[in-house]
Amino acid sequence: MDRFIKKYLRLAVLLVGFIFVTNYALGQQESSSGPQKSSGKAEEQFTGTWKLVSFQQVKSNGEVSYPMGPDADGWIMYDGKGHMCVQLTRANRPKFASNNFLGGTPEEIKSAFEGYFAYCGTYEVNEKEGFVVHHLKLSMYPNWIGTDQKRFFEFSGDRLTLKTPPFQQAGDQQILILVWERLK
Repeated sequence: MDRFIKKYLRLAVLLVGFIFVTNYALGQQESSSGPQKSSGKAEEQFTGTWKLVSFQQVKSNGEVSYPMGPDADGWIMYDGKGHMCVQLTRANRPKFASNNFLGGTPEEIKSAFEGYFAYCGTYEVNEKEGFVVHHLKLSMYPNWIGTDQKRFFEFSGDRLTLKTPPFQQAGDQQILILVWERLK
């Protein structure tokens, strides 16, 4: 019995050692081939979790609308190692009557999709030119997977403002402006 326990303990130590070495090697590989972060001040300011304060769509004529309603909610996170994710939602989205994730009616699914947006990936900060680029790996909107989304940024105290470059939609040039507040 004593021999069995020693053999078992040796195997357990080898297994733990293997797991440690494998995780260390994967971590080194991630840091050497993963997203590269700059060491600038703006890069450090991004790090953290931010809660949505406002989400506006502004047309070139100055008309303002709220794509997810005036009380939209959301979070954006930057991990300081080059990874990010964002989630945006309409307030008070209706629940599915079935209480089943896969059992919504076509109308419930449409409403849920139209009232929520999310993506994640890596990011790079260009401090000199005042923009961040989100390199999308996953997105609720499949057409954005593999794309780069540029956002101009401005910090003011515990607030971060992100603006899209101008784009055309329904014949109008417009921008999106998202204001975030750092969670503490």
